[in-house]
Amino acid sequence: MTLPVQQNRAVDMTLARSAPLLRTAFERHEYNSDTLVTVLGPAGLAALDRGEPAPIRRACRNAGHLGTLISLFILGDPVPVAEAAEALAPLSVDGATESGYIRVDGDEVTALWDIRPLDTGNGTRWMISDHDGSLRPRTVRPDHVLGVGAASLSLLRATPTEPVQTVLDIGTGCGVQALHAATYAQDVTATDISERSLMVTAAASALNDIPIDLLHGSWFEPVSGRTFDQIVANPPFVVSGPSVELTYRDSGLELDGASEIMVRESLEHLNPGGTAILLASWIHQSGHDWRSRVASWLPDHGVDAWFVQRDIADLELYVSTWLRDADVDLRTAAGQARQEQWREALHDQNVDAIGFGFVYLRHTNSPSDILCEDLTQAFEDPLGDEALAYFQRVAWLRDHDVLNATYQLNPAVVLEKVLTPGSEGWQPYVTRIHRGDGPRWQHEIDDLGAMVLAGVRPDGLPLNELLELAAAAVGEDSKAIVEHGVQLAQGLIRHGILIPSDVLGDLATETPGTSPA
Repeated sequence: MTLPVQQNRAVDMTLARSAPLLRTAFERHEYNSDTLVTVLGPAGLAALDRGEPAPIRRACRNAGHLGTLISLFILGDPVPVAEAAEALAPLSVDGATESGYIRVDGDEVTALWDIRPLDTGNGTRWMISDHDGSLRPRTVRPDHVLGVGAASLSLLRATPTEPVQTVLDIGTGCGVQALHAATYAQDVTATDISERSLMVTAAASALNDIPIDLLHGSWFEPVSGRTFDQIVANPPFVVSGPSVELTYRDSGLELDGASEIMVRESLEHLNPGGTAILLASWIHQSGHDWRSRVASWLPDHGVDAWFVQRDIADLELYVSTWLRDADVDLRTAAGQARQEQWREALHDQNVDAIGFGFVYLRHTNSPSDILCEDLTQAFEDPLGDEALAYFQRVAWLRDHDVLNATYQLNPAVVLEKVLTPGSEGWQPYVTRIHRGDGPRWQHEIDDLGAMVLAGVRPDGLPLNELLELAAAAVGEDSKAIVEHGVQLAQGLIRHGILIPSDVLGDLATETPGTSPA
């Protein structure tokens, strides 16, 4: 059969050529996400997350050929040649060896790659990566191909999946974002500076029978002059140092230079109306606002941008986390020396902490609108749909007069009043308006704001009249009330709490392409 990947001169297709036969073996033995859950059970899956192989081995003992595949490709355990031959057929042991999937040592076979099923909502995808050392000690090589971890999964959930024609995945790694993009895009292009990563992604493309155009090169160099409807990237954004120890993590650029180059250059490769979603990090320095820093990466015209900071790590936590990610033992003298060197390098640059989160960009033909905010609360709804709705709301604010519009409240909104005990009973402490869906935004408001919001309805008064009435009711200056009301309304509209009741429909839930223009 024709391999479902456009070959690029730099891509090693050795693994890919045998992938269709391996897929047949996986399908024959139902090596998929559902059976993995069934075989391992809750205890085995929990042990897998903790990096404890014994419960997984126990679950595989009576699982037949499926257990052999789990032992080979997830545990990385050696298995008898005869058992491997039966589990891999129609791919022969010699064929699997020649193509680089396994190694034969006497009467035993050992897998050279971690291959496991993953279901992110569109059925099983088989993902290939290096064994990460979580289940048995491994030496991490500089061009280590990282598997699907927490960051990759968070990016999957944060990626808009509205149907588009073209998607670009920069720094594809094991190819998980590119394979996911193929569920909503007609054409997917993936790039990476690591030839080994491209070899793995080519194999994953063939293994899953999903076409991906693979290109070798640094950053946007392989797609110079091309534009796309959507860009997705989990780049080497770690704030490390000028040396590249691990290609999936280190960029060789100073501080948050990797995130800056991705933000700056993504816009140049987006079609009008196109969207980019990036994982990124940025430094925090005393006396400097991180919002001003990241906003400076973008032009004054042509982009709507939403920077969503999900976490802030102090230097000690940041350095130790990424060293452990590379299997550095921080109990050893060598590990502690690396830890101290990295921390001191950041301290010398006046870095106090590292912020991490998502960056959403929309290519427009209007003055730039850039919002940088923290989203530290827990939420369950995918952020990708919210990002598309957010850009709709920004466009509405750009084109409409907030004061002359009528509104409705998001049905998921609740009003919370917190009271504290006082000398004369319960005393009002704070009033908040909560959005119960999406990112679960909340805003503190005063009694006047609550009064105004109580009066909004699609067939009611425009905001300016509601504010005038509220000012008269409390006997305060209407000009000051209106100014405050505009600021409040703009924030609530951006967060999908206050919904304009005009031709755009319900901006809390609709996404671009489904609502009237």
